[in-house]
Amino acid sequence: MDTGQMIAERIEKLVQAKGTNPRAVSLAAGMSPTGVRDIIIRKTKNPTFANILKIAEVLEVDVTEIIGGTAPQRDTIAVAGKVGAGAQVPVFDAYEKGDGPQVECPPGLSPHGIVAVEVEGDSMEPVYSAGDLLFYSRNGHDSVPSDVIGYRCVCEDADGMGWVKQVKAGDEPGLFHLISLNPGANTMWNVRLKWAARVRLHWPAELAKKIT
Repeated sequence: MDTGQMIAERIEKLVQAKGTNPRAVSLAAGMSPTGVRDIIIRKTKNPTFANILKIAEVLEVDVTEIIGGTAPQRDTIAVAGKVGAGAQVPVFDAYEKGDGPQVECPPGLSPHGIVAVEVEGDSMEPVYSAGDLLFYSRNGHDSVPSDVIGYRCVCEDADGMGWVKQVKAGDEPGLFHLISLNPGANTMWNVRLKWAARVRLHWPAELAKKIT
């Protein structure tokens, strides 16, 4: 029996054991209405691991019950520390290098060169909430590239404090205005930054899967 056939038979048995049907599982998993049926009848001979994982979650079983053996290792991204937008903001690199928590790499995002920070406090409501993760990549160790101007960015000021703000050009070269995401918070004018990086992805706290 090949792997595709084994997966198809296991999914079919699990669907029956749960007293549901392929269409219901497909819709609950965010797949096309015939997605699970296509796997069972082998129309889809090589289903993606992402879809298998969704099906396992809907059926409330470990993914290894479908694929057998040990589940493939998921890519992870390191959490560099915490960040806020109010007056009391934690310093970056809260964890010793390599000792901080890891989170599963969100679908569609490459883990290479990507870092995450965790939002602390409610100073970025309603845009970002406490516990949310922001993913970014830095083009240079200490730089504020021109393509970040006008965008929401993770940045570090000259005092080593981390912020999440909309970055705009300041009144003089090398200075920047940091616009708060919360309409009720104050804008920081003419701040000198060590670096700034555009937020690549916002991942709500309830979706983040911490590994350590």
